[in-house]
Amino acid sequence: GAKAVFFDLARLRPGARVEVRRSDGTTAVFRVTRLTQYAKDRFPSLEVYGNTPGAELRLITCGGKYSGSAHHYSDNVVVYAKLLNDADAT
Repeated sequence: GAKAVFFDLARLRPGARVEVRRSDGTTAVFRVTRLTQYAKDRFPSLEVYGNTPGAELRLITCGGKYSGSAHHYSDNVVVYAKLLNDADAT
């Protein structure tokens, strides 16, 4: 089968650019600041989903060991990124 859209998400590294196409046709450019893997039973919801002082992006996918019998992964991979201003985006 085809890979899911976030299949290679864990390969992103700090400094990588993530571009998000907005509905108005403009593109928001984010810079990855860190990538972290959390056990699903210790997922830090407040850290991941909480308010931030500026515009930030979180990309989340599954990671860790895959359980065929349970049909899920043991962990979540979270990519943290911050919005670049127009001068930084070029």
